[in-house]
Amino acid sequence: MKKKLLAAMMAAVMVVGLTACGSAPAQEAAAPTEEAAPAEEAAPAEEAAPAEEEAPAEEAAPAESTGETIKVGIINNDPNESGYRTANDKDLKAMFTAENGYDASFAYSNKNDEQIAAAQKFIQDGVDYLLLSAADTAGWDSVLKDAQDAGIRVILFDRTIDADESLYEASIVSDMAKEGETAVTWLKGQGLEEYNIIHLQGVMGSAAQQGRTGALDAAVASDGWNLVTQQTAEWNAEKAQQIVQSVIDSGNSFNVIYAENDDMAKGAVAALDKANIPHGVGKDVIVMGFDCNKWALEELLAQNWNYDGQCNPFQASYIDDIIKTIQSGGTVAEKTIIMDEKGFDATEITQEDVDKYGI
Repeated sequence: MKKKLLAAMMAAVMVVGLTACGSAPAQEAAAPTEEAAPAEEAAPAEEAAPAEEEAPAEEAAPAESTGETIKVGIINNDPNESGYRTANDKDLKAMFTAENGYDASFAYSNKNDEQIAAAQKFIQDGVDYLLLSAADTAGWDSVLKDAQDAGIRVILFDRTIDADESLYEASIVSDMAKEGETAVTWLKGQGLEEYNIIHLQGVMGSAAQQGRTGALDAAVASDGWNLVTQQTAEWNAEKAQQIVQSVIDSGNSFNVIYAENDDMAKGAVAALDKANIPHGVGKDVIVMGFDCNKWALEELLAQNWNYDGQCNPFQASYIDDIIKTIQSGGTVAEKTIIMDEKGFDATEITQEDVDKYGI
């Protein structure tokens, strides 16, 4: 009892101290290194609201009741950021319910400093577990040390961070570098006479942006590909459309759109359609996206797009299994769990793939 009281007092003191120092800069990876501004819709982390109770998603296996309510604080990116993030948030809310033995609170922001403030608030509130999908890969050591000192277990999901592994129990994430490598390998296989690429990046500094950008940058350097432009559209369709429209207006030629998520690919295609530029299989411009939204896979099926890389948003059941293992006194077998993912080619995708993998 004294230990808990002392931990709570220490956490409160640290929150006051950090507030006095001011907010930390946005993540190097803009959740990604871009310390880019988040989507306008992002709700401030301080406004964390209790989790909504929803019917469990089919993907989520309900936790076994232990007779105890487990208090979790979940920090995520803006659920309106993309179809992937919406599916990810829904999966978490379906799992972490009172019916499954959880008392869950959620905080959302695409800004690293706001997420860190939310983590400090959850520590002060005395949660048992802190679940984190970081906006940026850097800047987390101090607050995670505070959580550890307070006896709070930290589990990462969706995105990795640059922090010592001793500061968290487990990491359930996508291999963003592999996603990029899979996409770039596919693009190399198209055997184009020349590669003139419009590269639409996600929020700078995020794990997703770093992984998907890194693979393309490596190919540009090794294979002599030409980047017509490389700009962040911050996962946003409208910003992507503006960037592509600007390239079209400049008169620079291009034959590949490499968009780091489906929404940006959609925005790029809107600009192509406005300019009557043919795109898709056998057309003038190759269109590539990531995340495998169902509507995006349908664009592949119609051969309007050429490639889509999967990013699996369903991590809740894995997190639940880890929490149950810890609660029962067991040892977590794997520190890092990599989600199983693949890439889809428009010339090979089937309706069954769309139905099975579309989110």
